[in-house]
Amino acid sequence: MTTYDRIGATYNHTRRTDRRIGVKIHEALGDAGTVINVGAGAGSYEPPQTVLAVEPGAVMIAQRPAGSARALQASAESIPIADDSADAAMALLTVHHWTNLEAGIGELLRIARQRVVIFTWDQAIFRRFWLLDEYLPEVAAFDDTRAVSIDRLVALLGGARIEKVLIPHDCTDGFGAAFWRRPEAYLDPEVRAGISMLAQTGEEVLRPGLTRLSNDLSSGLWHERHADLLDRDTLDVGYRLLVADL
Repeated sequence: MTTYDRIGATYNHTRRTDRRIGVKIHEALGDAGTVINVGAGAGSYEPPQTVLAVEPGAVMIAQRPAGSARALQASAESIPIADDSADAAMALLTVHHWTNLEAGIGELLRIARQRVVIFTWDQAIFRRFWLLDEYLPEVAAFDDTRAVSIDRLVALLGGARIEKVLIPHDCTDGFGAAFWRRPEAYLDPEVRAGISMLAQTGEEVLRPGLTRLSNDLSSGLWHERHADLLDRDTLDVGYRLLVADL
């Protein structure tokens, strides 16, 4: 059973494509006529030219919408397809789950002819996000154990350009910091179930910090402390696109 067979049952509800982030990803893919999505999950951000989705979890594959690209149940570290199978390979918010990063990146480089695109985050920046810094340091510690450094990814790719991905205040994809201006969302169990860093840490560990957050929202302390966020449309919380031309 993969991680997402346990925690991914609500992804088609809580992890919906945000069109603005989608534009950034599709621009990064450039003129690629064919794309393979590795660690594809329920299919968010797949462009029309996607020819194959590689995903190890049956629960995630079952949530893919009708008409999606063909899904192959396989791990990123061992993809049973030929070399140079598509113009581009993309891996979105997935590399931190891989058991062998070097093997997985090697597979991306092997199956792509022109380009590899990875969507991930910079842990040094993400760690300063108010949810982790003020309420859930245990989650920050957990993320430290699985986050992949940008420098390491760039080195494994043999070089890549790095693009900031600013997160809109009304982001429709409910990943870790999507609710930076909507703090009450983190009190919703369904929202938390769709965020792997929270779902994997566990409710018992989260409870004290979430109780403090609930109290600070009720008293107005959170809004007072973070008044600077309330008028912002986007925020840099550390999310990055890496684009490697082969």
